Amino acid sequence: MPPKLRIPAFLILAAPLAAQPFTPQALSFFETSVRPILKNSCQPCHNQRTRSSGLALDSREDLLTGGNRGPAAQPGAPGESRLLQAVEQKGELKMPQGGRLKDEQIAVLRQWIEQKLPWSDEGPKRRPGWNHWSFQPPKRPAVPAVKDSAWVRNPIDPFVLARLERDGVKPSPEAGRNTLLRRLSLDLTGLPPTPQETQEFLADTSSNAYDKVVDRLLASPHYGERWGRHWLDLARYADSDGYTIDAPRQIWKYRDWVIQALHRDLPFDQFVIEQIAGDLLPNPTTDQLIATGFHRNTTSNYEGGIDFEQYRVEAVADRVAATGAAFLGLTVGCARCHDHKYDPVTQREFYQLFAFFNNTTEIASESERYRFNQPMLELATPEERARREANRAQVAMLSRELADYAAALAARPAEPGAPPKHQDPGLRERVSNLSALRRRLPPITSTLVMRDLPEPRPAYIHLGGDFLRHGAPVAPGVPAVLSSAPVTGNRLDLARWLVDPANPLTARVTVNRVWQAYFGKGLVETENDFGLMGAKPTHPELLDWLATEFVARGWSQKAMHRLIVTSAAYRQSSRHRPDLEETDPYNRLLARQARMRLEAEILRDAALVSSGLLTPVIGGPSVYPPIPEGTMAITQVKRAWPTATGPDRYRRGLYTFYYRSIPHPGLALFDAPDATAACTRRFRSNSPLQALTLLNDEAYIEFARALAKRILKEAPAADAARLDYAFLLALGRHPKPVERDRLERLLALQRDEYRSDPTSASLLVVKEQVFDSSPGGNRDLGEAPVDPKQVPELAAWTALSRVLFNLDDFLTRE
Repeated sequence: MPPKLRIPAFLILAAPLAAQPFTPQALSFFETSVRPILKNSCQPCHNQRTRSSGLALDSREDLLTGGNRGPAAQPGAPGESRLLQAVEQKGELKMPQGGRLKDEQIAVLRQWIEQKLPWSDEGPKRRPGWNHWSFQPPKRPAVPAVKDSAWVRNPIDPFVLARLERDGVKPSPEAGRNTLLRRLSLDLTGLPPTPQETQEFLADTSSNAYDKVVDRLLASPHYGERWGRHWLDLARYADSDGYTIDAPRQIWKYRDWVIQALHRDLPFDQFVIEQIAGDLLPNPTTDQLIATGFHRNTTSNYEGGIDFEQYRVEAVADRVAATGAAFLGLTVGCARCHDHKYDPVTQREFYQLFAFFNNTTEIASESERYRFNQPMLELATPEERARREANRAQVAMLSRELADYAAALAARPAEPGAPPKHQDPGLRERVSNLSALRRRLPPITSTLVMRDLPEPRPAYIHLGGDFLRHGAPVAPGVPAVLSSAPVTGNRLDLARWLVDPANPLTARVTVNRVWQAYFGKGLVETENDFGLMGAKPTHPELLDWLATEFVARGWSQKAMHRLIVTSAAYRQSSRHRPDLEETDPYNRLLARQARMRLEAEILRDAALVSSGLLTPVIGGPSVYPPIPEGTMAITQVKRAWPTATGPDRYRRGLYTFYYRSIPHPGLALFDAPDATAACTRRFRSNSPLQALTLLNDEAYIEFARALAKRILKEAPAADAARLDYAFLLALGRHPKPVERDRLERLLALQRDEYRSDPTSASLLVVKEQVFDSSPGGNRDLGEAPVDPKQVPELAAWTALSRVLFNLDDFLTRE
């Protein structure tokens, strides 16, 4: 049952008091005596723009609502009014800061409060920014007319083309078919096309050949993995708690839920509701409970001597900030310590959002230390349950045996010179056996979930963001600028408001991030800031059309993906155009596609597919691919890294175990987020260390060796044919003449070197274990011996494969 809502009395009383009529004499007293004091001594700091300490004094309603410490005045009660206490400067709060008011001015304010605060020109004043474009509900625009209608493939294109025609710029031609297939495969599944898929697409001359590929890729289970990784960045997913202890945690079931929800195209509104408040739905399913892991991905600190309440509050504040980033595209977290400096979001409203998340049954005191990471949901398989029951039965049997032995030992008369009974060898052996058996209690698969207390915790404004300094009490609510009606209740009410079509931000922010994934930047370039300091949309009508279309299509994410990737705008070439260097150097007009370096996980996945090593199993616990020696030695608490030697060694990068304090170096180097806060866009750096890693890292040498073996095994014996096949595997195309010439010379050079130095060749070409990588396979098939005569040849092709994995065309999605 959802927790009951308690609304502070002042929130209920403020409205009727605000509407109270006053005599002309009282209003005249306010204008001539009170307003000058407020204007000169109070309002320079306490106005709608600055709202120092959350307090504005621009209207009577502002006065009654008050600031972070509560209402500024109580009508008819000077002794209970903070305003009078502050100006009398008898307590902690002393105002105004420039010096004490004159006694006669203080007397005027006292008389004003006694008269129940008469005020003329009544009505609250809005903070600047309420008319900002993103705070207005999106309106569906008409699709514009264009001159070059032959270029248009779907309704997205006229919006793009109309802007280009207005600026006198022509769109780029369509990319080649090899490029289109690789682009599409990487964007929708995160995996490059296989040679067979490339050949089939190139051979298909039907008018809907491209559409068939789109449908096949959207139906692939790997689509859920690809777009799941995008979402997990927002969810700040990791496999450990963070902070210096950074203990492992089980939450991979949430990752599996995301992958499967996206694969089956769960409507986005339901996708959001289940993650924010799946536990509060009527009769929630196990999957809906698992979905609430979205807000259990916060970091957790269990170090000795900490204040657990402090870190519980930190987790709640993180949930507010992540909600603002993921769904509203606002820097809501900036209002934690004071009113937002730019956007019309007050500190009070931050803590109203905070109140929605303040009721989870997480530990808040030292006495609960050994319940860390609660609440959890146990998801025991039948096998796990059977093993645990067997262990418990054995523990019970040994416990009875120990009790019987101890009783018999106690009844036995003590013998002179015998050791004390508690040192009896038989007793100590039985105690040791029982302790060892208890330590072997089989683990149960579990996952972190949200679960609310029976009664909600009181929520307050934290003065200056300090959790120990409670200001005014607050009830759950949302920023007034985003909602025409109050939103109260619990997390389920918040979730439904987030995906209400009347919400001006959620649909816009979501389609903008999808666009960003396909074009390198969003229609709003500051995808994490739709506020006053954010960038204006380059194509505002297109953004609103996409937002309204998203809702109209039942919040189907796959429908929006299909719409974007079938547009002419998406299918353009990404080649550099000298004519755009002056008019559009940053491609904001969308006159071409974007070239983007692959993300960390996708680089690994592309190498695994090219080399034929990929284990394509979907879901399951995180895995431990190789890492450089000594990596785990730099953490405060030394953690094991049980490097996989079976099929798990070749799982997709998405499944790599992620420690927050020491992430897998191959992921961190290529800009994977640190999972401490919601990541709305990954940076793309370019460093020499990245090239050195692709050349020399243990994993990439292993991938290159496997690619070389595949080339020698599957391609015809001639070098030219093998080069063609190598390019097809790694880049999805054939080599250009200049590429072929340079690589043939490299191959000849490497052959000569390794034939003259067979020791170096042998060091590069080691025997490898071969495993069954089919779904569900986990069987060691033994060693794959290498013919000594083939070692120099294999080493030469391994060297060439290392070069292929370092080519810009391999690293880049065109």
